[in-house]
Amino acid sequence: MASISSANLLDMASEEILDILQTPRVLPRLMTVPGIISDGSNDGDSDGTSSICRDRKIVVSNMLPLHAQRDKGTSKWCFSLDKDSLLLQLKDGFSPETEVIYVGCLKADIEPSEQEEVAQRLLDDFKCVPTFLPPDVQKKFYYGFCKQYLWPLFHYMLPMCPDHGDRYDRQLWQAYVSANKLFADKVMEVVNPEDDYIWVHDYHLMVLPTFLRKRYHRVKLGFFLHSPFPSSEIYRTLPVRDEILKGLLNCDLIGFHTFDYARHFLSCCSRMLGLDYESKRGHIGLDYFGRTVYIKILPVGIHMGRLESVLNQPSTFDKVKEIQEQFKGKKVILGVDDMDIFKGISLKLLAFEQLLQQHQDLQGKLVLVQIVNPARSSGKDVQEAKRETYSTAKRINELYGHPSYEPVILIDHPAARYEKTAYYAVAECCIVNAVRDGMNLVPYKYIVCRQGSPGMDEAMGIKAGSPRTSMLVVSEFIGCSPSLSGAIRVNPWDIEAVAEALNVAITMSDSEKQLRHEKHYRYVSSHDVAYWARSFMQDLERACKDHYSKRCWGIGLGLGFRVISLSPSFRKLSNDHIVSSYKRTNRRAIFLDYDGTIVPQSSIVKSPSAEVIHFLNALSNDPKNTVFIVSGRGRSSLCEWLEPCERLGLAAEHGYFIRWNKSSDWECMTADTEWKQIVEPVMKQYTDATDGSSIETKESALVWHHQDADPDFGSCQAKELLDHLENVLANEPAVVKRGQQIVEVKPQGVTKGLAAEKVLLMMVNGGRPPDFVMCIGDDRSDEDMFEGIIKMVSGLSISTAPEMFACTVGRKPSRARYYLDDTADVVRLLQGLATASNPKPRQIAEFQVAFDTVI
Repeated sequence: MASISSANLLDMASEEILDILQTPRVLPRLMTVPGIISDGSNDGDSDGTSSICRDRKIVVSNMLPLHAQRDKGTSKWCFSLDKDSLLLQLKDGFSPETEVIYVGCLKADIEPSEQEEVAQRLLDDFKCVPTFLPPDVQKKFYYGFCKQYLWPLFHYMLPMCPDHGDRYDRQLWQAYVSANKLFADKVMEVVNPEDDYIWVHDYHLMVLPTFLRKRYHRVKLGFFLHSPFPSSEIYRTLPVRDEILKGLLNCDLIGFHTFDYARHFLSCCSRMLGLDYESKRGHIGLDYFGRTVYIKILPVGIHMGRLESVLNQPSTFDKVKEIQEQFKGKKVILGVDDMDIFKGISLKLLAFEQLLQQHQDLQGKLVLVQIVNPARSSGKDVQEAKRETYSTAKRINELYGHPSYEPVILIDHPAARYEKTAYYAVAECCIVNAVRDGMNLVPYKYIVCRQGSPGMDEAMGIKAGSPRTSMLVVSEFIGCSPSLSGAIRVNPWDIEAVAEALNVAITMSDSEKQLRHEKHYRYVSSHDVAYWARSFMQDLERACKDHYSKRCWGIGLGLGFRVISLSPSFRKLSNDHIVSSYKRTNRRAIFLDYDGTIVPQSSIVKSPSAEVIHFLNALSNDPKNTVFIVSGRGRSSLCEWLEPCERLGLAAEHGYFIRWNKSSDWECMTADTEWKQIVEPVMKQYTDATDGSSIETKESALVWHHQDADPDFGSCQAKELLDHLENVLANEPAVVKRGQQIVEVKPQGVTKGLAAEKVLLMMVNGGRPPDFVMCIGDDRSDEDMFEGIIKMVSGLSISTAPEMFACTVGRKPSRARYYLDDTADVVRLLQGLATASNPKPRQIAEFQVAFDTVI
């Protein structure tokens, strides 16, 4: 119920509240070529010719890559580029001809009377488009929903009590949606949707893609999450979980730092939205209403040039000499962290204390320098972390220190870049002990600084060309850990293990340190921020290349909006169109699937309704029709459920058994089924190991069902079972197929397609070649039927080709040319055909009225 309420909230926010919360003016469209200005008047499904323009990327984030301060003398605002901003650095991954536009907020409060002038200046001088959020919305959006709810939750901290994050508040969520809508308005002012690529960054803007996709159905849209994505057990506690997932799925490409984060996202999509993913030639893709949403796994890198320039500054050389003199005769372990509860600073100090306690020979010879960056948010948890850090450091210094030796050095003032760089260069070991962190680039920076430069070598007194060494101790819960194979990975909660890791790091032989350093430096230097940006954008371009080869239209309200993207020839089957064709033909073949076609897949009652029975009778009693139910169900079930239909043909177990009408005998394919003795024990083994799974025994086949099992585990077991059975049945006359939450083993040569071909061939040989063929089904096995019928009909040597209506249930990629939305649509269609049949069975009219009332 919570999700439904939240979806209604979006409608209110986007239609009422957001009409008020508009930014003060609409910026002019960016002129991409002199004299050509895009007015943005195309609708969401426009195929209009795009304006001539240079390659453009629009980068959207919560904050612009700018510094802002007011000049004390003139009281005017002064702006400068933030050269340390990742958003600015990623431009190196694009060609020099690429124009990059930034959309985001400023790190300063601009008065409403100044906003228009500031916006124009930023656009002209920096190609930045500022989003000015009303103060109340900004507070609730950023400091409320983002920092006090989303950020802790994505770092695995549930709001179990008021001291640990704020609990869900609809007003905060409303502000989040409102802010995302305002960001979308700004993007729409500058985007040329046919040509520009939009790259959205981080958890602040996870529903922004929905607003953009709703406005421009073919927008080229990527998203990168810089924080962890939590496991489904944590994420599903979020009351607006579906809305956020659907927001991200409105992108073309979604990027994560690690496979773990991507796996958690995919698991949430599977568990909460019923979406499956597959890997295609190394690329992970989710099919979402005909669109393929690709998943990118690539950790961000550092800007080598920026770091090396600081490394070669005279101020850095001077600081290095000062640090060497200060810690002469001692080894330095370095930590650089923000002050927050997830960075594990206090755990690091406890491990260092344990190290000094267990190895007394290190006392007086080892120093931990902890640089503490200012906290990015405030709250009780930050203050508690700060108090614990200082008290622990004080205790260690009192226990193990003396006038000429201080074991723990806390640097809590804002440290300049050259100062941090100097410490990186001097430290024997760097430790990152975070209990949870999205990426963390500290280890990368440390490695580059330890590589040094000619100027740094001279300052440190190192011989030019001498081997370089570095040692890293990293938490296994940070994003950079998987890419640093030479680091010592630790569980930050295991104090003794971290202490031992530190001891191993500082006592390791120089030759091994050198090998580890060389391996890390090769990776870090080749996988820099430019590589990351270039790789992401290449994948985004590949993900968007088929945008204009498909028809697109939007469905859904509020945050449930999504775009259907299908083949141009794929369209909804019109009742009027097929009834017209039906009336003018005389030799009709009709094939219908059972589950998911004439009976809802989710229905507990599997027998057809009285209305469906009468419509089937109306069709099968017409002498011009040959009507078949083609199903994977067993013949006993179909006989029971369809017992009132005297002239209806049945093809059970995918056509292994065929009966032309109720009075005829069942025809059975000749097939060897001795392989069942091999398959059944294997399936039983997986059933015993998979709670919620079951085996269905058919006369010709065995089916393993896992729809009631845990979605992830059931899917995993199905893949294993598929591989297992394919191996043991390699020399048997049987095929193994995976369907919708099933794994089925059946005889070779048994498909719905072959069953339908047999019926059509019988009609042709009987002198009644069909002039009308209709086939409706909903799952993978029905695709065989579509393909078989189309192939069979196209190969018939008759003067006039029959009218073909291959139709799938649900809007999804299919071999069929037509679709119907659901079983209700199918029954409406059958009603129309039954009404047009001749002669009509008695009582059809009264059932028609009753069905119209129900529908």
